[in-house]
Amino acid sequence: MQDNRNGMIPFPPPISRDRVIGEFPKCYAPNASLQLKTDWDIQTKAACKDGAARHQPWDRQKMSKVVVVGDLNVGKTCLINRFCKDVFERDYKATIGVDFEIERFEISGVPFSLQIWDTAGQEKFKCITCAYYRGAQVIITVFDMADIKSLDHTCQWLEEAMKENEPDSCFIFLVGTKSDLLPLEERQRTEKDAARIATEMHAEFWAVSAKTGENVQGFFFRVAALAFEKCVLKDMENGVPASIGRGGDSIKSDRANLEGAAPQDTKRSCCS
Repeated sequence: MQDNRNGMIPFPPPISRDRVIGEFPKCYAPNASLQLKTDWDIQTKAACKDGAARHQPWDRQKMSKVVVVGDLNVGKTCLINRFCKDVFERDYKATIGVDFEIERFEISGVPFSLQIWDTAGQEKFKCITCAYYRGAQVIITVFDMADIKSLDHTCQWLEEAMKENEPDSCFIFLVGTKSDLLPLEERQRTEKDAARIATEMHAEFWAVSAKTGENVQGFFFRVAALAFEKCVLKDMENGVPASIGRGGDSIKSDRANLEGAAPQDTKRSCCS
């Protein structure tokens, strides 16, 4: 990235070809999706045609915060690593507290980023991780398709995350990992149960495999597209030019919290 020590505007490097989204991504299954639309909103299309929106400095590009929650060992980190790094590590250390990745996209010609927060599944870290739920535009609740008990816990994880966010402010996804471990009939039964719970959670369900990569890119493209469109429409509703994003301050503050002490804002703490 170019620096601005001499007054230069910091522009990010080119976006990878495998992060370019043109057509509106499809859902996994119509019976497990709240968003059945097949194309961009007409206002989003108009905003994307704005040439100014296509050439924005790093600190003015749109960004949405994604929080990934779920039990220990359900595969949250493996899911993120498969998409962000295209790797699968069978043996990995459990996440301590929180970690995050930033993935940059080009959506209908406009730069957009996801700030993906990977949270620990251990009970002892909840006092730390709950503070990082705040300000999420997307909440991904993850369960292990080979461990049905982890599916039963997803509603509790979602409830914890939503305590730190306004009602109806987030897209919610229910993601079943390790789909490659299940025989076909068992997978179909598990997906049916998950789709039912997703409906109760007002979430969209996906079945993925970090090991094989099945549906991983399609899922994150779907997340990026829905978050991007909501970001554009919200800016337009608030009278903000479509070419100006608001992700910069969020990422700077969250990064500072991650590298320093636990956040001090306890407005709605799950630890009190």
